[in-house]
Amino acid sequence: MDDHEALDAYSSTVMRVAQAVLPSVAAVAVRTRQGAGAGSASVITADGHLLTSAHVVEGAVGVELAFPDGTGAEASVVGADPLSDLAVLRAHGETPPPVRMGDAAGLGVGQLVVALGNPRGLSGSVTAGIVSALGRSLPTRSGRVIDEVIQTDAALNPGNSGGVLADSAGRMVGVNTAVAGIGLGLAVPINATTREIIEALRTTGRVRRAWLGIAGSTVPLAPDVAAKAGSKVGMQVVSIVPDSPAAVAGARVGDIVLSLDGVPILNPTALQRRMVEGAIGRRLEMTLWRGGALVDVVVEPQELRVS
Repeated sequence: MDDHEALDAYSSTVMRVAQAVLPSVAAVAVRTRQGAGAGSASVITADGHLLTSAHVVEGAVGVELAFPDGTGAEASVVGADPLSDLAVLRAHGETPPPVRMGDAAGLGVGQLVVALGNPRGLSGSVTAGIVSALGRSLPTRSGRVIDEVIQTDAALNPGNSGGVLADSAGRMVGVNTAVAGIGLGLAVPINATTREIIEALRTTGRVRRAWLGIAGSTVPLAPDVAAKAGSKVGMQVVSIVPDSPAAVAGARVGDIVLSLDGVPILNPTALQRRMVEGAIGRRLEMTLWRGGALVDVVVEPQELRVS
């Protein structure tokens, strides 16, 4: 294939994705008590649910949608989850067909991706690039970290947040959420975890998570500890909230968490992944390394409250 053929193939792919996805991507105008904001959203169900970024609709008292075909509708916020920066809207009117959902787990570095949204109020904009990296972490305004974030060099600008990051087959694999610098955009992945979050927002309006009240950092384990833990690293406790489940169970600052409910805890992210709705109110055994010995404590996670 010569250069002209390669360019034609690239252009054809981007055009095909744009034709398939763009009709279902809305420009979002948000009214708040502090002023106005804008972003993007995509239709995800035939009955008018849309997916966007939580920060786009934060504090919204009114939401207006405008689609590339000139149609529009008012919308309401069904639920928003600042910990994943995802939100679900419900349109009060007809919407285009939903986008096809993909899975970011199938992405590879260097793969073509297309970003569709409404940067700086320019409706129906399309940019293309590649997956620059996978597995990035993105701190949210709540202080929580989103894992497995997609990094792309597809041009993103204010207003792109909430828009679609699509693969070459026109499937949504991410929700554009941040512009980290020139040629550096980030997107929350569509995967098994975020699908559960989206479904919870759509059906109940909120996401329930468990909480232990500890914060930690990843530390290397001494060879003898590593042999017992079956891992070279663990999570050392650096702070504990007074009267939290971890404090009540007897965990201490300086302890190294090796496992929870039989699952190895290699770092704070691994612990965060265990704090799902099903863990709320359950008695879980947590294995710690303390003062040269293994110590087992029983923790009972509470529901995390987000203000």
